[in-house]
Amino acid sequence: MKKVLQEFRQFAMRGNVVDMAVGVIIGGAFGKIVSSVVADIIMPPIGMLVGGVNFSDLRLTLKDAVVRDGVEVVPAVTLNYGNFIQVTLDFIIIAAAVFLLVKGVNALNTKKKESPKAPPAPPADIQLLTEIRDLLKKDKDGAGK
Repeated sequence: MKKVLQEFRQFAMRGNVVDMAVGVIIGGAFGKIVSSVVADIIMPPIGMLVGGVNFSDLRLTLKDAVVRDGVEVVPAVTLNYGNFIQVTLDFIIIAAAVFLLVKGVNALNTKKKESPKAPPAPPADIQLLTEIRDLLKKDKDGAGK
């Protein structure tokens, strides 16, 4: 049992697992923020433009509810297409925000890659041969004068 716990601890403490966990937590929080932006800021004006309609309330009733003595015995069967529209808009806005975030990070990374680097030094044997060539050339030029 101790060995299994040690293996699990090593697995859980790997960099990739921890990074993924942080990403999931941040992603969940980011999703809540975007959902709030959509529901509280973007959708009210859109609803007002289409006549005060709340998209979440849009539905098609397939079968009416059964009510007996003022109590709903069997709930209505509805096709909640308004909720689908709302969730789709949430997804599009979240996807656009993530796209812009990734695009910004990639732009920063390409700027780092574009910085000019000094060419790598040639291997020692090539350097030695270059020096010998230069010395021979210098001797030849000096001897001919």
